[in-house]
Amino acid sequence: MDSSTNEISHDFPPYFRVFKDGRVERLGRHAVPELAPPGLDPKTHVQTRDVVVSSESGVSARLFLPKISHPDHKLPLVVHYHGGAFCVGSPFHRAFHNFLVSLAAAANAFVISVDYRLAPEHPLPTGHQDSWAALQWIATHSKGEGPDPWLKEHADFGRVFLAGESAGANIAHYVAVQAGATELVGPNIVGSLILHPYFGGKELDGLYSFMYPTGAGFSDPMLYPKVDPNLSRMAGAKVLVCVADKDWLRDRGVGYCEAVGKSGWGGTVSFYETEGEDHGFFVLNPTSEKVEPLLKVMADFINLD
Repeated sequence: MDSSTNEISHDFPPYFRVFKDGRVERLGRHAVPELAPPGLDPKTHVQTRDVVVSSESGVSARLFLPKISHPDHKLPLVVHYHGGAFCVGSPFHRAFHNFLVSLAAAANAFVISVDYRLAPEHPLPTGHQDSWAALQWIATHSKGEGPDPWLKEHADFGRVFLAGESAGANIAHYVAVQAGATELVGPNIVGSLILHPYFGGKELDGLYSFMYPTGAGFSDPMLYPKVDPNLSRMAGAKVLVCVADKDWLRDRGVGYCEAVGKSGWGGTVSFYETEGEDHGFFVLNPTSEKVEPLLKVMADFINLD
């Protein structure tokens, strides 16, 4: 028997391990995550369904549509990218699904969450490229065209927001910069919601380096927004950065605020800190009393000029 079948070459708890034969094994709760089927949420009346974004890549997305009280009223559109260290997670997983149902209901916003391809099977920047391609696909609906009826009927493309938590916040920022630098036509991106962002620190993370073998280290804008020559061209006029005081990534969120503020970007940066909570608590600990205040801050950011 080939000993490489069970011999581990790389181990990155709590996310995954890689065996010498190339096999990837997700660990713990990530091995068999609880899935949430699409449908009607009986508590909030948010409807969800899934759509294929690209038949070529296999990338799909889940749509979250709050209860429609006025059929002709268009809703702000939140394009969301899930967290999970670029290697786990999906909008179809129960924890992310429940959070996005709550966000759609609290903000009365139409949310679409992109199920981008994951590392290490698809090394970075595949997830970022999938996410940017998904926004371009979404943009095809802005003139009443595109294949999805919900997007055409219910989304207000004059009020579009990019959002994500942790790795998804990194991706949301990347997409915002791409949209601004390329002058994306169609959606009017008002701002970004950057929750507990995962950027580079003083030292490169071993996990990040493994998943991103072509990365440029300290000079890579995906890791360090402050070195991005296009940072000042980021789409949108406002950014909300949220952190938690017990989060080991808290200082990276603070550093992101400083980088954006010093870049020459002309928008407004807002900062919100949750005390007594850890990284991604709003997904991982949804019964926390701190979730509702955070959702209100996010809803206000989406709905207030």
